[in-house]
Amino acid sequence: MKKLILIIIAIFSLQLNHSQNLSIESNLDGLILNIGDTFQAESYISDLDGNKTTCERLIYYQKDGAFNVGAAIDPTGLFVASEPGIFEIVAVCVGMEGGKRLSQTFLVGVKFPKASSIDFNVNGELYVGNFAEVNSVAKYADGKEKSDLNFKYESSDPAIIKVDDLGNLKAIKKGSSVISASFDGQSVSKKINVLNNPVVSIDLSSDSEGVIKTGDVINLSAQLKDKKGNILIGIEPKFSFSGVSTNKSTTASGLISGKGKFVADIAGEYVINASFGNTNSSIKVKAVNRDIQKEIVKLGLGEVFDRRTSDAWFFEGTDGKDYGVSGTWGSDGTAYFWDVTDPTDIKKIDSIQVDARIVNDVKVSKDGKLCVISREASSKRKNGIILIDVTDPSNAEIISEYTTNLTGGVHNIFIYENHVYALNAFANPAKYYVINIEDPKNPKEVGFFEVDEPGSAIHDVWIEDGIAYSSNWKQGVYLVDVGNGIAGGSPSNPVEIGNYRYDSGGNHAAFPFKSKSTGKFYVIMGDEIFPEGVDGNTFNETAGYLHFIDFTDLKNPVEVARYEVPGHGSHNYWVEDDVLYIGMYTAGVRVVDISGDLMGDLYKQGREIAKYGTGHPDGYVPNSTMLWGAQYFKGNIFYSDFYTGIGALKLLDKKKDNSNTNQFASDQTLKEALGAEDLLDFFQILASPPIE
Repeated sequence: MKKLILIIIAIFSLQLNHSQNLSIESNLDGLILNIGDTFQAESYISDLDGNKTTCERLIYYQKDGAFNVGAAIDPTGLFVASEPGIFEIVAVCVGMEGGKRLSQTFLVGVKFPKASSIDFNVNGELYVGNFAEVNSVAKYADGKEKSDLNFKYESSDPAIIKVDDLGNLKAIKKGSSVISASFDGQSVSKKINVLNNPVVSIDLSSDSEGVIKTGDVINLSAQLKDKKGNILIGIEPKFSFSGVSTNKSTTASGLISGKGKFVADIAGEYVINASFGNTNSSIKVKAVNRDIQKEIVKLGLGEVFDRRTSDAWFFEGTDGKDYGVSGTWGSDGTAYFWDVTDPTDIKKIDSIQVDARIVNDVKVSKDGKLCVISREASSKRKNGIILIDVTDPSNAEIISEYTTNLTGGVHNIFIYENHVYALNAFANPAKYYVINIEDPKNPKEVGFFEVDEPGSAIHDVWIEDGIAYSSNWKQGVYLVDVGNGIAGGSPSNPVEIGNYRYDSGGNHAAFPFKSKSTGKFYVIMGDEIFPEGVDGNTFNETAGYLHFIDFTDLKNPVEVARYEVPGHGSHNYWVEDDVLYIGMYTAGVRVVDISGDLMGDLYKQGREIAKYGTGHPDGYVPNSTMLWGAQYFKGNIFYSDFYTGIGALKLLDKKKDNSNTNQFASDQTLKEALGAEDLLDFFQILASPPIE
């Protein structure tokens, strides 16, 4: 373990130290501690000649997931080794000349203690010719468990059961053998009996014979029979597939589950197999392209080119007309109000300015009377939320503000049944507070919800049917009863009813939806990852994807699908009638078909209906798309873009027009390239004899 930590730290340090003329050097470099140790970091700035200077304002934090600050080190550099692992510790020198800053990441290893025991999970019976996998876990005195270790496996009789270094078993012949696993001085063993294989035939079928579309999930049925033709109960086959793509330059791909579900990503012909020992059966399936692309067109733009736009919300006003409100980021605390009744002619009708640099989130009550905006980085450190009367959006008026427990800054908010759920996102621990706004002039706190874990953080909350879905970065999504009644919860007594986490630690937003086509209940969880950091003045590299979690069984959520545009990350999104509308940061607006069963890679399967880039030549960053959110509203798609403002799109009920593929975009470019005045002139030039 110690050797592995040293290798990782050495590689990581080598990559970083040559990345800039100035670097931060620290006694954190190469540090390895034991559980219970404390350590004081000391760092300084060094140039390429080895000259060293001190930093007047040096702070430390632990990066744990995307935008997630952990708890292993405090800002002064005191590191407490409370749990094992490898920790990314960032040292930042702020307030350098010209307002610049310098940062460096160091990997600190905390050694795992010796395992107190190990355990494994394997069936006690195998059949001749079958394979099985041993799943081992090391257990520690503090209750933690670890499975990604180099366990050593042995079989007492390899002639009956063979086992490899990864714990894969193969039953060779009838008999019994003891399988042992050992690690860190601990061991465990189990006797496994091998029985003769009773299966002589397999009847394999599916609920969709012949031709399917990419992205369609088919269900396989396999009946295993003995030599008398009796159906065998209690034993399951192994499913697998092979395929040949219709496109000769692409490899056929798809996904098959152990329970017999199959989906094809790529058009082609597939052979699906069911096997048990040496007995096999197969069927053929042909997959054709989903072919669902539609035309999407721009309706209008609400220009904000002189500053960056944050979230937006679109709503019907009390007068029956349609409106929008949008926030601003890194500016002067302005929120704009828009008339979007005619989405081809979006009009800015009013604005509100508050003491803040960021108005990150904006929401409007269901009745269209009350707007709430969040506030961050106020000059007096007095952040919180602002309540605004929007019964006349062209004359918006501030009613009140609420700051109790929210002075650290509110990043996101949600309004639900006369309550505002406001995130104190950067507190420690982070939480959301529930504020009663029945009397908007006198809002009052009635409850809160937090994840009681070291280094917890929160980014967003969404509420439907009395259940709050909070996105808690590395702690994943939490489902909380705040009035649904499923667990007796209420706004003043939030009760947790479910949780799901994944490895990246970047859960930034969550959106629940019940599939109209299948009745299944999903929560879509989105990553927010900036691999090279965030710069609000230029193009940004983004990463991550949307995770589709089947929450039909609240206590046993299962991740079943993903939507990932390679090279681009997600922000906020919306679901309407089994169609997903995504603000995909640098990939623009994406419209995705999420009907039917969901399984595997939805992007590869061709489920994307349309896409639209929102960059503008006069934008805050010219020609750069940076989509924050997309909202389906009254048949149109409204969006907010970091660099251009708000806008409206229309998804047309017709196939995507490919007539301009590989064509000159305008007569002007045609003339520049070939001297033709227009397309007709171009064809006449092509048809004319050469000039002698």
